[in-house]
Amino acid sequence: MSSIGVKEAKAGLSGLVDDAASGEFVTITKDGKPAAVLVSVEAAEAAKRALAKDRPSLVAHLKLFPADVDLDDEVFARNRQPSREIEL
Repeated sequence: MSSIGVKEAKAGLSGLVDDAASGEFVTITKDGKPAAVLVSVEAAEAAKRALAKDRPSLVAHLKLFPADVDLDDEVFARNRQPSREIEL
């Protein structure tokens, strides 16, 4: 992944687009800090699909575990008590 400042990116945008289209991720920095990434359309579409997936919660995922356990058992209930005393 290459990194380039905004001013340089403006001057060489055409080349950066070619780099991104060929599969390279181009990080554009502003004031020395990463601000944006230029990627190919395929990479952007893949990211959109990944973000749009309906992902189950951790509890729902764990309930898919093939075990002979009663997940509604009291042992698996959430303990809402503080684990230790603290002073604020």
